[in-house]
Amino acid sequence: MNPPATAAKAAVLASQHTNPKSDIEISQAAKKRPIIDIAREKLGIGPENLEPYGHYKAKLSMDFVKSLQGRPNGKLIVVSAINPTPAGEGKTTTTVGLTDALNYIGKKAMLCIREPSLGPSFGMKGGAAGGGYAQVVPMEDINLHFTGDFHAVTSANNLLAALLDNHIYWGNALGIDARRIAWRRVLDMNDRALRAIVNSLGGVANGFPREDGFDITVASEVMAIFCLARDLDDLKKRLGNIVVGYTRDRKPVRASELKAHGAMTVLLKDALAPNLVQTMEGTPAFIHGGPFANIAHGCNSVLATTTALKLADYVVTEAGFGADLGAEKFMDIKCRKTGIAPDCVVLVATIRALKMHGGVKKEDLKAENLKALEAGMANLARHVENMQKFGIVPVVSLNRFSNDSEAEIRLVEDKCKALGVEAFMADHWAEGGKGAANVARAVVKIAESGKSRLKYLYPDDMPLVEKIRTICREIYRAKDVAIEKPVRDLLASFEAMGYGRFPICMAKTQYSFTTNPDLKGAPTDHIIPVREVRLSAGAEFVVVICGELLTMPGLPRVPAADSIDIGTDGRIVGLF
Repeated sequence: MNPPATAAKAAVLASQHTNPKSDIEISQAAKKRPIIDIAREKLGIGPENLEPYGHYKAKLSMDFVKSLQGRPNGKLIVVSAINPTPAGEGKTTTTVGLTDALNYIGKKAMLCIREPSLGPSFGMKGGAAGGGYAQVVPMEDINLHFTGDFHAVTSANNLLAALLDNHIYWGNALGIDARRIAWRRVLDMNDRALRAIVNSLGGVANGFPREDGFDITVASEVMAIFCLARDLDDLKKRLGNIVVGYTRDRKPVRASELKAHGAMTVLLKDALAPNLVQTMEGTPAFIHGGPFANIAHGCNSVLATTTALKLADYVVTEAGFGADLGAEKFMDIKCRKTGIAPDCVVLVATIRALKMHGGVKKEDLKAENLKALEAGMANLARHVENMQKFGIVPVVSLNRFSNDSEAEIRLVEDKCKALGVEAFMADHWAEGGKGAANVARAVVKIAESGKSRLKYLYPDDMPLVEKIRTICREIYRAKDVAIEKPVRDLLASFEAMGYGRFPICMAKTQYSFTTNPDLKGAPTDHIIPVREVRLSAGAEFVVVICGELLTMPGLPRVPAADSIDIGTDGRIVGLF
């Protein structure tokens, strides 16, 4: 494949901070091809198997997805990262750039990533469509309403909430204890005012007042089910298994008993089909589903990943936030539920971020600091060791910045070599796929070697408390977990109901191996406090909420929404 080369790119310096263009300006200048042409030429998919949403995005026919079942799978590459810092790591950018790079070196590659949530897009993090010349397009659509999948998930979740309260209003034949309702409403926006509310106020006609609350849509069990469902029947079954609350004698009440799962499936029917778009270099990409990795399982949909593995020789997907959250859940939840396994893991870092993990303040990152960099390498080393515990061979991709010194680069490369892994500088932000060709070649070498052999962190039959302790000790290097008796009793009740074989979905700050977001590097011998546990019977895992983490985020003092606007020509500005 010819390298990406344009006059604009020729003028781009191999550095994020010296480029005068913003991500959205680069994206808006990109020349997109009709998605029907991308599907036909790159994947052999005819227009009769697509449902276009305009010219540049489409949903894939579920009948076509079913027709692929007999095909062999390609190689699966998972991209994760060190614990994120304000310096930035560029994990999604690397995921996009690496996929383009695999095509650049002559491989048939496809991308699978999550849909961005409106919460971060208008909050602090910004969008999640990549950056620079390693982006998926149309960027504005992807970061905003896209094909409406998140609205469908929100509506299905809140339909169940409405049916639950309606059932109680009309006599409560199931005997649901209003004090033990487990189902919460959701909204795909950061809104701290909705974390804890009282509903049904205003008199008898409005129902029975009770405490309630909202989570963000991407933390919901419906989103998790949506992303783990294998097909429409599996989706309906899982929705029916949702436990919405308990009776006075502690018996679970499921969505199927409210006769909600059929209508919920109807709302999600169209959304379940994978969304096809393209990168700026014309690489086909599935963007489907979007659970957060700090409060959910952090992977795009099973349907998108398994379908892509039938269509391409290499599939590159992303596991959200640091590898202690996204990659651990990818292995212990997504792989366990589907039987897929990565052939290689790419860990993303920047020298700037590693120096922050070594104690350098953001304003001082431009200066060479080998001592801090060496200290910060402990964070990357921890993630490397963790991936090796899963039996997966990792490679390190370092996003290049103009202030990275040769001495700093050599230090990281030498330290990684001592860990038994290779580290490569990558310039895909500035150069597209060409800039990550060295990473792509290393990935191919590892994937083709067949050395990766997935091992789960814990067996299915391990008690739930011990599964939690295993994750905390093996991945976070904690001394132990602190679980109060009411939480232990609730875990015991889950086991008594037959859910003891479920995997664990840890909900924890993404910024640290501890529950203290300010404690960077690679701390050891800390205690992980478990505040709450939630049963996700439909998604088939147990959510364990640690420390101060909230399932409905709030907006920062200066939200990204302050800078987002639209001109008289209809062009969006400020979305990044």
